[in-house]
Amino acid sequence: MQRTLSLLAIGVCANALIGLSALAQAAPEVTLTRLDCGTNGPPTEVNLRFSDTYAYDGVKIQLVFSCYLIKHGNDYLVWDSGQPMSAGAVAPKTSLVDLLAQLKLKPEQIKYVGISHYHGDHIGQVDQLPKSTLLIGKGDWDVLTAPKPTAGANAAPFANWISGGGTVEAVPLDKDVFGDGTVIMLNTPGHTPGHHSLLVKLKEKGNVLLTGDLAHFQENYENNGVPSFNTDRASTVASIDRFKKVAANLKATVIIQHDARDLGKLPAFPASAK
Repeated sequence: MQRTLSLLAIGVCANALIGLSALAQAAPEVTLTRLDCGTNGPPTEVNLRFSDTYAYDGVKIQLVFSCYLIKHGNDYLVWDSGQPMSAGAVAPKTSLVDLLAQLKLKPEQIKYVGISHYHGDHIGQVDQLPKSTLLIGKGDWDVLTAPKPTAGANAAPFANWISGGGTVEAVPLDKDVFGDGTVIMLNTPGHTPGHHSLLVKLKEKGNVLLTGDLAHFQENYENNGVPSFNTDRASTVASIDRFKKVAANLKATVIIQHDARDLGKLPAFPASAK
């Protein structure tokens, strides 16, 4: 009897180990690549527009325009779509579609296009991914689909989804994009009503947090600064507080999407963080 029980225990342990091994082998590869989605202008004076407390008198920051490609196994998410090609001096030198082509990807291979918020420098090329499921905060989607969108919200690039030609998911809170906890949209309203940031969990680099426009540069992030054009000051401060706690608890690398000083936190295109 004792021998039988021992054999059963050994069998259960063996099956458990086999199951864990299979799960490990089945775990999809997750990578993160930065795409240059706009041409940088001269350093920007940030005292007035980017602070409602006049915090940065005389300070100039080099702002950049970033998009990101997240690979999850055989599926892809593009996070933010940068400036439009018609944006004049700040237009991208290379289109989003051409950048994807350099990675041997076609637009129809992009399963999701996630938008942190509705401002023009984050949505400029979203219409180049019409087959992708649009992921956008519900608060922002409600603004874009209102009879008269508020100032700063340009609905035109979203015509494909607004008309019903594409699939859209208006995200009210957080969203586990691929269902396994590796890529999570974090609800961080305040800059706009439905603003979201993005958490990406990488095997080698660890956890990475993309800010969207929760903060535009390091000093604003460190000091809980609020731009004068944000839609809700209290929500902004609460979102920054939440984001910082997530970053601390997960020991995450924080990447401020607009700050040129954060570019070195990820490999230069076409390389990706793993």
